[in-house]
Amino acid sequence: MVIRKKAHARAGLVGNPSDGYFGKTISFVIRNYEAEIVLFETPELTIEPSDRDHSVFPSIGQLARDVAQFGYYGGIRLLKATVKRFHDYCSKEGITLHDRNFTLRYSSNIPPQVGMAGSSAIICACLRALMEFYGVEEQIPKHIQPSLVLSVENDELGIPAGLQDRVIQVYEGVVFMDFNRGHMETYGHGIYEELDPTLLPNVYVAYTKRLSEGTEVFHNDIRSRWNRGEREVVSAMYQWANLAERVKEMLLAGRGREIGPLLNENFDLRRRLYKISPGNLEMVDIARDVGASAKFTGSGGAIVGTFEDEAMFGRLVEAFRSRDIEVINPKILP
Repeated sequence: MVIRKKAHARAGLVGNPSDGYFGKTISFVIRNYEAEIVLFETPELTIEPSDRDHSVFPSIGQLARDVAQFGYYGGIRLLKATVKRFHDYCSKEGITLHDRNFTLRYSSNIPPQVGMAGSSAIICACLRALMEFYGVEEQIPKHIQPSLVLSVENDELGIPAGLQDRVIQVYEGVVFMDFNRGHMETYGHGIYEELDPTLLPNVYVAYTKRLSEGTEVFHNDIRSRWNRGEREVVSAMYQWANLAERVKEMLLAGRGREIGPLLNENFDLRRRLYKISPGNLEMVDIARDVGASAKFTGSGGAIVGTFEDEAMFGRLVEAFRSRDIEVINPKILP
């Protein structure tokens, strides 16, 4: 038995970062990039290292560059934590697992450190492989899977994250997410509505190929300001949620070509609230100078926006080329 499962990169189209604050968002999957898990039955349970798990370097400079790009940990800890969390969840829910063992391998071409959810893609693909290997796909409902993936990062590894990335990587396509507080606290998950990807206008994604400057989230005190009920922060979360709702209504009404200004508004509000690095600001400003809309896909390093036509897309590519920034047409449908 050889099982191959994939999960893809993603972009937050609108509403982020309210997803971690009981807000609303719309995201889409980016099939151009993927994490893949290969699982096959073996006498012992083995997790094999990938390129980013190696510990041999040609020089001290290469070690430093590797750490800057991938951090101090590779993907093995993600897989170990996923297997453990899967086991614990099944035990808690009374789901019986057979006693056969397996080997896990992983690979990923999702650009690291640019807000495309590469780590959660590895976890999501691993969860899919485990569910198939143990034959429990029907016993772990789809709406539960994002919360299970998130628990691997939050509870097992202490990685701060929200549900948005995991929802879109489980559901794929385009999804409107309502993280209504009452619903979240009662059921442990949000309200997820799948949208027709063909409703989207022309969208692009651009990301830096240089080492990321890092996310602005960790240099701002937004969480504690939210917990204190600071008016500016609470108001911003409501505004981001409202933007997601408005974009959804426009898409469903066939007015997708008109959503660009709302994406710009999403980022402009973020710019007022967060301290954003110059490199990340430059990406947004370059895209807008060309005439496209622009906002972060996540927390920095990559942007998403709308463009009018192929001529404008060509101008985007040209404007970003000298700054070592890649621009793609995201593939959303299978």
